[in-house]
Amino acid sequence: MQIEENTTNRKELYRYQKEDIDAIFKKFEGRSENYHLLYQLPTGGGKTVIFSEMARRYIEKYNRKVLVLTHRIELSKQTSQMLKSFGVKTKIIDSNIKELLGPDDNSCYVAMVETLNNRLKDNKFNIDDVGLIIVDEAHYNSFRKLFSYFKNSFFLGVTATPLSSNIDLPMYETYEELIVGEPIESLIDKGYLAKAKMFGYDVELTSLKLGINGDYTVSSSDELYSRTTMQDLLLQSYENRSKDKKTLIFNNGINTSLYVYETFRAAGYAIEHLDNKTSDEERKRILSWFKTTPNAIVTSVSILTTGFDEPTVETIILNRATRSLTLYFQMIGRGSRKLPEKENFTVIDLGNNAQRFGLWSDPIDWHYIFKHPEQFLENIRTDVDIENQHVYVMSEELAAKFKKSTDISFDVEKEYLKAIEEKLKPKSIIDKSIEQHAIMCIDNTMNVPQARKLAKELIFDIEHRVKQYSKLLAKTTKNYREWLVEDYQNRLTIAIGKLYLKRVLEEDDDEE
Repeated sequence: MQIEENTTNRKELYRYQKEDIDAIFKKFEGRSENYHLLYQLPTGGGKTVIFSEMARRYIEKYNRKVLVLTHRIELSKQTSQMLKSFGVKTKIIDSNIKELLGPDDNSCYVAMVETLNNRLKDNKFNIDDVGLIIVDEAHYNSFRKLFSYFKNSFFLGVTATPLSSNIDLPMYETYEELIVGEPIESLIDKGYLAKAKMFGYDVELTSLKLGINGDYTVSSSDELYSRTTMQDLLLQSYENRSKDKKTLIFNNGINTSLYVYETFRAAGYAIEHLDNKTSDEERKRILSWFKTTPNAIVTSVSILTTGFDEPTVETIILNRATRSLTLYFQMIGRGSRKLPEKENFTVIDLGNNAQRFGLWSDPIDWHYIFKHPEQFLENIRTDVDIENQHVYVMSEELAAKFKKSTDISFDVEKEYLKAIEEKLKPKSIIDKSIEQHAIMCIDNTMNVPQARKLAKELIFDIEHRVKQYSKLLAKTTKNYREWLVEDYQNRLTIAIGKLYLKRVLEEDDDEE
């Protein structure tokens, strides 16, 4: 089989990529033809480049064909283009290809799982000369149904996270060995990936429910993230950390994403919504707009985590919680592409995800996860544990907005003990806290609308104080705590108006 030499668009391989390719070929040497090897490399590390060069070298060395398996049509097209840039004559097996039995001059095939499975079941695909099968995004389990058809082929699974999407089908049962590539921190240090500047906000997630797939249900996520307080937090965090930057927002439900769309549009920002029901034509339009618009925002659901590469993304907002390590890395990885003018990107975490899994660039023992996935999943921090460890500290940006206030702290426990000693009702603590917040907002603004707008940014300080207060009362319900927060905000709005009016009247009296 011949390799085409018209490779003007071929990407130059980095040193670590060449070393990994050599290591993979070395693992195949002397092995049985049905050897299954798994290769891990972070998103943005160039997995497609690596296995395209592997395909080229394999065809040239062994004179046998290569089959690349993908799970999405976008990935099939991108993979085919990359293979062709390496001089590999490639054919996509899609719904238009009904059979492939006779000899042809293609040395590589790219196929989606279901399409190829149908052709194999109907004996419409000749597999005799396929010597290497490359499985892209190998952590998905849909590929397993094809393995039995290829008894005399090497298998190379490629993934950023060697953790099966199905706990009942661990990857160590499919692959005999794992090769771990360059870690994220090293890729950043060597200038291959942008550095993530991560900002987290403590969010109470105990209302979320787990589904049968082990992740949070869409319905419980929609219920939480569609709330006004969460929409306000999202908008504030964007304005504080990412205003006028190209931003991707990931959600767990369509309802949430549509709320996000309306919230940002009402605030005057350029935003579009995408989900898996968006038509191909509309999706192309939105992504084209996103690519060419410097301050564009896209809010999305169940899409753009794979098969999407837009290096100009400056901010990733995780407007959801997930217990999927793979999804966590996939979402953040969308912003990690490096450009000459892009050394860093921003990650805003509104789902306690970094507290659950660690920072995106933290070292991680992939060999342990590959060999002991059950133990790893069992040891993921629970939301109750994360919440119990929450220590609220007002951000520097927010504290700076109250620079005219001499004291912005409030010791709930101290005030509680003082109220008991003075035989006051516990409710007096909330009254005192509201009064302090009202004074803070009036002292640092010019009028009532400004003060009330500033008060909205105190939502986490309010929730923290209410939580401390509720713990001291003991046996308070979640509904009662939520009512307390809502009541607190309403009373604070009223208190700001009354305090401002009082000060105006006092000033008039002084002038007289």
